[in-house]
Amino acid sequence: MSGQRLVHLRRFERGDIDRLIAAAISPEVLVQWAGGLFTYPLDVAQLERYLLTGVGNPPTSKLFTGLDEAGTAVGHIELTRIDRRNLVASIARVLVFDPYRGQGLGRQLLTAALRVGFDELNLHRIELNVFDFNQPAVAAYRRAGMVVEGRLRDTRKVGDTYWSVYQMSMLADEWRGQPAGR
Repeated sequence: MSGQRLVHLRRFERGDIDRLIAAAISPEVLVQWAGGLFTYPLDVAQLERYLLTGVGNPPTSKLFTGLDEAGTAVGHIELTRIDRRNLVASIARVLVFDPYRGQGLGRQLLTAALRVGFDELNLHRIELNVFDFNQPAVAAYRRAGMVVEGRLRDTRKVGDTYWSVYQMSMLADEWRGQPAGR
């Protein structure tokens, strides 16, 4: 782990909006990161509405900025569709900012969000969808302990092509069975 940036999460704030806008460099990048939640070009108004999804008592979404040990913002992640009755939630909008990609930070962001879901919210199941061509993300999520449950074909039309996703999940007992250092 030497030389690796250790990630912790803090609540996503208005001051983080410009960083997300800068990362949404094309319609394809925006779809890959945000699914169909936003339209291109991403703008402040869309992200102001997005901030409201983390409001409520209790909120159904938790939006986070990932920070390294020096306090530098290295990514974004969301724990969403938090269902407190069934103890289920989804991970969404996982984004590692340039130039921090390829350093294992996606897995660290995911692990930090799983920690919130399982250890703080006492959830039973956390799931996510990832585009099947995004093999670095699939591999990082597997290393974090997520299990591929299946492939959903042609779920998103992007330009003239369709993209498919893998559905992945982790259960609380799988989380608790992992090594403490995760």
